Amino acid sequence: MEITGALLRNAVISAAETIASLRKEIDALNVFPVPDGDTGTNMSMTITNASREVSFKGDDESVSAVADCIASGLLRGARGNSGVILSLIFRGFAKGLKGLETADGEAVAKALEKGSSSAYKAVMKPTEGTILTVIRTASEYARRCVNEGETDAVKVFDEGLRGAEIALADTPNILPVLKKVGVVDAGGQGLVSIFTAMSAVFNGKEVKVNTPGEAPVNAVESAAGNVEADIHFAYCTEFIADRENDKDPRELRAYLESIGDCVVVVDDEKIIKVHVHTNEPGNAIQKGIEYGQLVNIKIENMRQQHQNAQWGNAPEEQQTPQKPAEPTKPYGYVAVASGDGIQELFTQLGVDQIVSGGQTMNPSTDDLLKAVLATPAEHVFILPNNKNIIMAAEQVDPLTDRDVRVLHTKTIPQGIAAMLNVDDDLSVDENHMSMMKAAEKVSTGLITFAARDSSIEGQAVREGQILGMENGKITTVEFSAQQAAYRVTRHLFKRGVSSLITIIYGNGTTEEEAEELAARLSDKYGFDAEISVVNGGQPVYYYIISVE
Repeated sequence: MEITGALLRNAVISAAETIASLRKEIDALNVFPVPDGDTGTNMSMTITNASREVSFKGDDESVSAVADCIASGLLRGARGNSGVILSLIFRGFAKGLKGLETADGEAVAKALEKGSSSAYKAVMKPTEGTILTVIRTASEYARRCVNEGETDAVKVFDEGLRGAEIALADTPNILPVLKKVGVVDAGGQGLVSIFTAMSAVFNGKEVKVNTPGEAPVNAVESAAGNVEADIHFAYCTEFIADRENDKDPRELRAYLESIGDCVVVVDDEKIIKVHVHTNEPGNAIQKGIEYGQLVNIKIENMRQQHQNAQWGNAPEEQQTPQKPAEPTKPYGYVAVASGDGIQELFTQLGVDQIVSGGQTMNPSTDDLLKAVLATPAEHVFILPNNKNIIMAAEQVDPLTDRDVRVLHTKTIPQGIAAMLNVDDDLSVDENHMSMMKAAEKVSTGLITFAARDSSIEGQAVREGQILGMENGKITTVEFSAQQAAYRVTRHLFKRGVSSLITIIYGNGTTEEEAEELAARLSDKYGFDAEISVVNGGQPVYYYIISVE
């Protein structure tokens, strides 16, 4: 049996419906207790966008045309890291089916291999025991099936699904953090759920789709737990090299693999993007200089900052293609933010377009693309202001002729610091570097609530308790937002080094409470700290605290 375009179309539509019904169960597999959109939500919203687009394809469309439509819909709808990785898998899948009217077993095996390769090559921080392992194993099982003589496309796909299920079950043995809380990888579970629904359609079976929200969340205990990791290489090192010679990037990759792991080297005609975990960040950067001038250099000590939340959002309406704004200036800025006060602040700092989003609302790649196209500038900087939006932002550049630069701002204070250091007299590379240097000097405190029961470094955390986070890591558990904010700020403020404290208060906090916190900090630090209070109006966070 071969897979037709109509069959693939129906399979993806069914997969979108299925994962929508299972998203809460998949969300519950996350190992971080802060409120967020989570993996299941992000993957559901991503594939729902593809489902909407492909539903317009007729029964006579080729499998190649349908696969291309699915890949395009996934890319534009990609939300959060899990959504972006899912889009990369299907982008590779489409390449494997390119030019085909229908797909046989060989084509399916090739498509799965291309999907695995695409994800591994482009993902920023590849980690085994995740969705990457699941898709790779699926492709290996499918290829072995073909090598043994199978030509039936559905049987090959089903063998790939069997491999995915086996790999998913093994993820806790690869990632200790999963084993500690007794769950499988959330992204891998999402992919297996999608492939299972697709297989059911390929086999002509009727698919039972639960009502959204009906999934038995209680059957899977929330997996927020002890999130300490065994880190062998301390420094997460990233940079972009502007290509100035013909040196082979494969030599750079080989060298980086000799001094670290989690190596990603992605290149095109203009640049080489590099990521590596290593204990020798200086040597990694020195090697990169051999290929050209470096920009967007980032070195993060993962032993201090090895846990960050992941976030999610909601579906978008289909719209007609947007006509790009005619460039009238060299530089433009797009920022992701939520809360009227914070959005107004970014506007005052010179941001051209504000994309609503953040912790529980990850914008899609298409949302960011539209904002870039609406910005009348030759070079457009995107400030994601959230770790889980960076990958989606990096997918924008290939979709437009504009020069798009993604600043790796992970918090609102980092984004504000970056905008305060804009200098239109600098070159685009100098501006990029100056903004990121400023962002990296800012420490961020976040005060929110526990969305689920969990334990942090052996301390029990109950749903609804107040959590204090310092640069992405939970350090404080309290019953009062005021006390958590005070403790977090004390941890972040360093006498003789820090001088500015900005308290951004959000929904659930009054101006009086914010002023009381400011007064208490003023009593503590006196003239050593300049303290300001801003009404951010942000959801989820009682306080966002910036310390410089």
